[in-house]
Amino acid sequence: MTAHLTAYERHAPDPRLVAESLADSVQAVFWLDDVGAAPAYDPLTAPTRADLTVVGGGYLGLWAAVHAKRRDPGRRVVLLEAQTVGWAASGRNGGFCDASLTHGEDNGRSRWPEEHDVLEGLGAANLDAFEADVRDLGLACEWERTGALSVAVEDHQVEWLRDSPAHPDQHFLDREQVRAAIDSPLFLAGGLAADTTALVHPARLALGLARAAADLGVEVHEHSAVTAIRREGDVVEVATDRATVTSDHVVLATGVFPALLRRNRLMTVPVYDYVLVTEPLTAEQRASIGWAGRQGLGDLANQFHYARLTADDRVLWGGYDAVYPAGGRLHPRHEDRPESHERLAAHFLATFPQLEGVRFTHRWAGAIDTSTQFAAFYGTTHGGRVAHAAGFTGLGVGATRWAAEVLLDLLSGRPTERTELRMVRERPVPFPPEPLASAGINLTRWSLDRADHRQGRRNGFLRVLDRAGLGFDS
Repeated sequence: MTAHLTAYERHAPDPRLVAESLADSVQAVFWLDDVGAAPAYDPLTAPTRADLTVVGGGYLGLWAAVHAKRRDPGRRVVLLEAQTVGWAASGRNGGFCDASLTHGEDNGRSRWPEEHDVLEGLGAANLDAFEADVRDLGLACEWERTGALSVAVEDHQVEWLRDSPAHPDQHFLDREQVRAAIDSPLFLAGGLAADTTALVHPARLALGLARAAADLGVEVHEHSAVTAIRREGDVVEVATDRATVTSDHVVLATGVFPALLRRNRLMTVPVYDYVLVTEPLTAEQRASIGWAGRQGLGDLANQFHYARLTADDRVLWGGYDAVYPAGGRLHPRHEDRPESHERLAAHFLATFPQLEGVRFTHRWAGAIDTSTQFAAFYGTTHGGRVAHAAGFTGLGVGATRWAAEVLLDLLSGRPTERTELRMVRERPVPFPPEPLASAGINLTRWSLDRADHRQGRRNGFLRVLDRAGLGFDS
């Protein structure tokens, strides 16, 4: 099968328009800029004692702290964050809060078929509970239960929408119907899931959870990087550069950053995801694309795009490039990648030519903790006193809330419906060490790009990975 140009390449805009659209953009996270000055929490400076220590001030750690205090208000909970609350993935993602705990239905059905219906029900209940928590905890995170629209931009993707087992709440839209929802000349068909996705302001969610945790009595400490954990008899010592917390139990919620547990060092790899945000659209510009339902938007390519509207009618546009840094090393220099941001801008203008002249104000990137099963894995160490989860692979806004409950269940030592799931009990296959990881991941990325240029046809290497249940995704 000969290679062909993708829809974004066939409708590529003049490069001068791309350059103009990016000319005034700043390398900064829109969400973090939008909240302005955030509340500060003092570093840990003196030894202390806790019933539970949470390591990490992103969504997983914050939810674990909140759930722990709600379960037992008398429990002393200390949360340690290396930098500031929500500064990493939790403050710079797209703000899609999905019901799926398994990184989508297809992934869940293929990996845990016997548990699929249970996991789907737990995910739906978690999203409803998330919405209730937004209300009850006063989380001013711009919550919108908009649903999600998946769009086909190639003929073979239309057939995927028609032929694949649809989510019970997903409705097929033909070309006229999908363009009535969101108007792009590239959209050939769509699948609308009306109730399984909400939109949030990521940074406001993280800061709201930190405020709620503090209100419940959690002791939050920023600029308190954990350097080591060790068991001493019946307690665990959590050490920072300045002081140590002696704790009965510990939750590790460090996401993409190097694992404090040696056994988890090869369980995830970092993948950089790139994002743009436009200036606020005028009423005329907004009318030209429709989007009255404000749904979350994504296409069906292997290298996919995602998009949404912000509260002030900017368009957030991200995805496509999923870049594994050399050697798997995190560094801020990976966050400003002109070729990725230019490619995103070109694809945006190909999708919405009616928005020619709109400028991007922000460009940024963030690192995602990717696992070979595309969803989180769980476990305990140190005699059951330390619980950990990681590997959410870009779909953690909603799943971290549920995962925090899993970790607290594991620490309790009492079996629950959640802890008995095979998804929770079993660990995925680790990534190989370097340099094998780089070779395999880059071959996978090349193969996925090749499939997008060959009407979705997967080569032999991808088919072997599929059969082995392995993968690389963002």
